[in-house]
Amino acid sequence: MRQTFDVIGGPDLGRSNLPRLRAILREDGLDGVFIPHEDEYQNEYLPARNERLAWATGFTGSAGSAFVFAARAVLFVDGRYTLQARSQVAGDLFEIVDMPDPGPDGWLATQVFTDLKIGYDPHLMSPDALARLESAAAKSGAKLVPTARNPVDAAWTDRPGEPTPPVVPHLIEHAGEASSSKRTRLGKSLSEDGVDATVITSPASIAWLFNVRGGDVSRTPLPLGRAILHADGQAELFLRPEKVTPELGSHLGNEVQIRPIRELEHRLHKLAGKRVALDPSAASAWFFETLNGLGAEVKRAQDPCVLPRARKNAIEIEGARRAHRRDGAALARFLHWIDEKAGDGSVTEIEATLMLESFREETGELKDLSFDSISGAGPNGAIVHYRASQATSRRLEPGSLFLIDSGGQYLDGTTDVTRTIAIGEPTAEMRERYTRVLKGHIALARIRFPKGVTGSQLDALARQPLWEAGLDYDHGTGHGVGSYLGVHEGPHGISKKVNTVALEPGMVVSNEPGYYKTGAYGIRIENLQVVTEAKPIAGGERPMMGFETLTLAPLDRRLIETGLLSEQEWTWVNRYHGRVLAEIGPLVPGDPERGWLAQMCAEL
Repeated sequence: MRQTFDVIGGPDLGRSNLPRLRAILREDGLDGVFIPHEDEYQNEYLPARNERLAWATGFTGSAGSAFVFAARAVLFVDGRYTLQARSQVAGDLFEIVDMPDPGPDGWLATQVFTDLKIGYDPHLMSPDALARLESAAAKSGAKLVPTARNPVDAAWTDRPGEPTPPVVPHLIEHAGEASSSKRTRLGKSLSEDGVDATVITSPASIAWLFNVRGGDVSRTPLPLGRAILHADGQAELFLRPEKVTPELGSHLGNEVQIRPIRELEHRLHKLAGKRVALDPSAASAWFFETLNGLGAEVKRAQDPCVLPRARKNAIEIEGARRAHRRDGAALARFLHWIDEKAGDGSVTEIEATLMLESFREETGELKDLSFDSISGAGPNGAIVHYRASQATSRRLEPGSLFLIDSGGQYLDGTTDVTRTIAIGEPTAEMRERYTRVLKGHIALARIRFPKGVTGSQLDALARQPLWEAGLDYDHGTGHGVGSYLGVHEGPHGISKKVNTVALEPGMVVSNEPGYYKTGAYGIRIENLQVVTEAKPIAGGERPMMGFETLTLAPLDRRLIETGLLSEQEWTWVNRYHGRVLAEIGPLVPGDPERGWLAQMCAEL
């Protein structure tokens, strides 16, 4: 569970592995290869075995892709990872290009690659992503070639083995609905759509549908596997046999056949001539090609688990409240510790991270972190997805800001919270920028909106106070969060990027505007909140929705420039701190921690 701080990735990794990869390309008659970050399960966080992009380039971020040619290599990363990529990737070996503009498709389309053969692994690409890449390749004169073996896998001689932790039941007291009920409900929907079966390829959907959890993926309790759900509610679950226990069989019952994952392709043959639903955003091109080749009628449709999983039921929401109270008390103890210990400049980023983990572990309920903590002091806080290592860890120095973004995995909920802390006396600029971020956070927390509104329609609310000062941030404002599942979960979200999924009651989403001054400091304030049906507005004509804040942890009042707050914003801060004190105060062991919390939560 404990976070480690060894240097992972880095320029030396790419420098040593590129020659091996290029040797395999020559053996296979390829001029180049496309390497996505995603694995065959389309996961964001990967088991060590599937970190192909990191192995080839040295870049360890959770999004990106690369082309490798005989004498040229290009890495694509988005705004969250620009600084990280520059520090991890050898600049003399890789060009670093922004994603999504132009991204791998746009970049490839502008090249002159007449008759070049570029390999790709059809297990790693969605059909839509493949179609875009094929179109771009055609414009460049290149030809995309499906590989019989993945060139990275062939070159990776010390590749880690398959993960084999057991798949365990996720009890009804946490799930809120039996697996049999979910399967019957979704099977009926398939039948109504004239579909005989759907192939479920997402581990998160498998975890939700069968009420199981696993340990195959770092920081996310996912079981790597596949499933076929039939319209009558019967299902087949494909797992590595080493992960199956007698307890799992009794949990799932007779309506679920547990099969070795090696039998998946054989069982797909049984779908020949049937109408089968596949999600093009989750299933790889290999599934589409295989089923089409068998004569199945493939219907493109969203994974039927996605929306029900996002709409948390009452048990899951109450579990999230409990998890956030527990987590908030641990975070409050940590913030008190920082206030007491960091002022003399003796505390490092790594020491702070480990101390926060220890406070979470002391709850006795922590199963894992929900992601590796982002613990950034001073200029490291300006790296949006910074990860401290022995080589980069800084001390928390007086006159600086410290940004800590962290979360926990509990059986009853997943947490994700960011706080920015003043170490010593903050500057006037720090206070002004922090308060603008806070104003945007409050706007998104307070908003009421009608049915049908999407997160992308709300995104500007969080940015407006920064825009007024000519400032902005290059990441999304909010992402969905699972229930003892992924800390990043769709299909909803809040960002500039257009999202057509309406926000619905029960959806959990983060609220995390920020500001980052390269080389100086970073600011982010993040709470999780759940969509609720709001109280009727007097004189209003439409039912409205809003957000209930789940995260409970004090804000650093020393960074709040109260003169910039409106009366409504002032009231929100005071009411929020009142809730924090009332709900987590009793969980904080005693003085001096409880007295400190009361002081931090006092009215402005």
